[in-house]
Amino acid sequence: MDTERTAPDASPPEHRNPWPALWALVIGFFMILVDSTIVAVANPAIMSALNTDINSVVWVTSAYLLAFAVPLLVTGRLGDRFGPKNIYMIGLILFTAASLWCGLSDTVTTLIVARVFQGLGAALMTPQTMAVITRTFPPDRRGTAMGLWGAVAGVATLVGPLAGGVLVDNLGWEWIFIVNVPIGVIAFVLAWRLVPSLETHKHKFDIPGVVLSALGMFFLVFGIQEGSTQDWSSTVLASIAAGLILLGVFVWYQSWNKKEPLLPLGLFRDRNFSLANVAITSMGFAITAMVLPLMFYTQAVRGLSPTASALLLVPMAVLTGVFAPFVGKLVDRTHPRYIAGTGFLLFAVALGWLALVMTPDAAIWELMLPIGLIGLANACIWSPLAATATHNLPQHQAGAGAGVYNTTRQVGAVLGSAAIGALITARLSAQGLSGGSSEGGVGELPAFVKEPFSTAMSQSVWLPAAILLVGFVASVCFARPVRRSETEVSSAAVPSRETSLQG
Repeated sequence: MDTERTAPDASPPEHRNPWPALWALVIGFFMILVDSTIVAVANPAIMSALNTDINSVVWVTSAYLLAFAVPLLVTGRLGDRFGPKNIYMIGLILFTAASLWCGLSDTVTTLIVARVFQGLGAALMTPQTMAVITRTFPPDRRGTAMGLWGAVAGVATLVGPLAGGVLVDNLGWEWIFIVNVPIGVIAFVLAWRLVPSLETHKHKFDIPGVVLSALGMFFLVFGIQEGSTQDWSSTVLASIAAGLILLGVFVWYQSWNKKEPLLPLGLFRDRNFSLANVAITSMGFAITAMVLPLMFYTQAVRGLSPTASALLLVPMAVLTGVFAPFVGKLVDRTHPRYIAGTGFLLFAVALGWLALVMTPDAAIWELMLPIGLIGLANACIWSPLAATATHNLPQHQAGAGAGVYNTTRQVGAVLGSAAIGALITARLSAQGLSGGSSEGGVGELPAFVKEPFSTAMSQSVWLPAAILLVGFVASVCFARPVRRSETEVSSAAVPSRETSLQG
């Protein structure tokens, strides 16, 4: 298959300083990850402003995550085919325009639709960041680069609620979306000027695979999230079953497709790549699932404002940002199982600790201690997982590998959003409260409701804590990555024509 070369005046990756390009890309990457969690702190305000309920407002997050997750397998290939720079900038334009649409929405239905388009823009952007790292940094220097990537990923998902709280309190919930417009413009200019045009490779696109994976994920997520609301009716169970069957057919079709499948199952022959994908799925699940019950608890039970609620997460964000770069440097020299395994275990312990202290009269400092421990745990997870997953990726499969890795993270996130929404509704019902009402909207709950409401929220936090143990088991099973010689590193920097033809 023919390979398209970059323009003659494009500087080869190996002769460029790759750091300016990475800095330019992580601005947009930071923005789209912030939008994965920024809505959590605004949910009570959105419920009141748009006159909706908990289950509907959870769809504002789930719609974004679902539209983000499903296309990632093909958007990684689009970067290989048309260049990661071009696809990134197209996604950035779509994301920024959809952000403005979200801010102008006056019904929850309109907001959910706008969030779908925002998720599609994010799906175009995300794989390109990892692909650029993989293609411009040699394998044994990627740990440091992934340290920055990990710091951005960790801090963004934790800073989202903080930024959301400040914006909701001072400008209104709409501004958690509108603020993306000026940031998106700056990110576009920087990407246009600093990101190199990398070599492209022709690809065939697996349309049946796209359809099967999209429908499978939609039916599965819809069934999980609507389960409690519809009392696990036959329609809900049929939706979940259809989703599982379609995803099973998708995997079978990928193994049968010998041309160029959407999901290159051959990548999973690498033990570390497979385990890293399992681990990052549990991480995506936990990060998304933990924020929602915590924000409902702090605002509805403790009576904190959105800003005050989000400020509880400052220790988490600060510790992640401070320690992630140092962890990134350790990744190049230390077995990843020790770093990532410790991180997952600390994260699970911290969530269990947090669940135990989420009572109506707990002191604020009792909440901040486990939250701070989560920050340290995050710093030990993002960089080791990303560096371990990408260490052995062939250059011509950089986009596909990055797409798979980011897909599994987002699949975990969307399942976490759906599952926590269903669990919150179920636990509220078990406590005699209605998850389909406006309980938990703006304002502090009456005193007699606080105890059962906080019990429902704290019980919900145990779910992400349990899922993190899956990530712990996967990470402690990592094999030590094989260090490459200088000759291998140099040859990996620019794929040969023969290697490119394999893509």
